[in-house]
Amino acid sequence: MTNETMRKFGYPDSLVHDYEHWAVLLRPAQVTLGSLILAAKSDATAFGQLPSNAFAELAAVTRDIEATLLGELAYEKINYLMLMMVDPHVHFHVIPRYSGSRALDQVTMEDSSWPGPPDLKSARLLEPKAMEQLRNRFQKNWLINH
Repeated sequence: MTNETMRKFGYPDSLVHDYEHWAVLLRPAQVTLGSLILAAKSDATAFGQLPSNAFAELAAVTRDIEATLLGELAYEKINYLMLMMVDPHVHFHVIPRYSGSRALDQVTMEDSSWPGPPDLKSARLLEPKAMEQLRNRFQKNWLINH
């Protein structure tokens, strides 16, 4: 199942990894390098509306996200933001945080708001080729970094 929020963030082209209740998407506008969207694959518009199985699966999904991003980017902190102000379906913006900059596949980004809250308005839209390379890299290395 998919929803409009997932499609807004580029699904299916942005899909990094698929789970029964969740989809991990590469965020087209990168707040920091490696920014993801963790989207519920339901029509729920409130966190408490998700089925119990989605909450149980969330533990494994977040472990996978953190292991992959740590292996790829050596982040120092990670932020999970559930905003749902514009895009109504349950989803998190997953933003790896780090002092300085990180580079992957010829894309270099600095965490310009470190150590404060992430600045979502400073997000950088990736070119299609860079988006594809980064998504492919994360897909290839998903779960390998455990």
